Amino acid sequence: MALEGKNAVVTGAAAGIGRAVVEILLQNGAKVALWNINEAAGESAAESLKKQYGAGKTLFLKCDVESEEQIKAAFQKTKETFGGIDILCNNAGILNETKWEKTVSINLVSVIRGTYIALEHMNKLSGGKGGVIINTASMAGTGPFLSCPTYTATKFWSGGIHPSHGCCF
Repeated sequence: MALEGKNAVVTGAAAGIGRAVVEILLQNGAKVALWNINEAAGESAAESLKKQYGAGKTLFLKCDVESEEQIKAAFQKTKETFGGIDILCNNAGILNETKWEKTVSINLVSVIRGTYIALEHMNKLSGGKGGVIINTASMAGTGPFLSCPTYTATKFWSGGIHPSHGCCF
C-alpha cells in the first residue's frame, strides 16, 4: 500500500484502533491529521509519532466530532497544512448505553456529518482530487450484543468496507 503524497484524517486518533490506523498510514508514506477530543492524549500521540516519523508528517487537532463547526474547522486546518485531503477514517466511537443519545451522536451522526464534509473537500467538481472514506465498524454490528442495543445499532453497517460495498470515488 503506497500512500506517498496522500493526506489522511483519522478521528479518535489518540489511542486504540485510531492510533493503529495512524501508524499504518504513516508507515506507508501518508501525512496524517490526528483528530481527538482528548487534547493531552492527542498531543502526546502526535509528539511520539513526530519523533518516530519526522516533522511535518502529523498534525494534531482537538476536535469534538459532535460539533459540525469543529469538524469544518479541522478539515480546513488539515487542508491548509497538508494541501488537501485524500483519506478520511471515521474512527471515533464510544460505548455508553447510559448516555445512548451521545453514543448515537458520536458513532453514527458524526460519521455521516464527517463524510458529507469530507466529500466537499474531496469532490473533483469543487477542486478536490477524489479520495477514500473508511468507517470503523464493530463485530457488534454483525450480531446483537444484548446488553448494548444502542452500540449495536450504531455499528451495524455504519462503518467498515464490506467486500461488495465501500465509498471510493
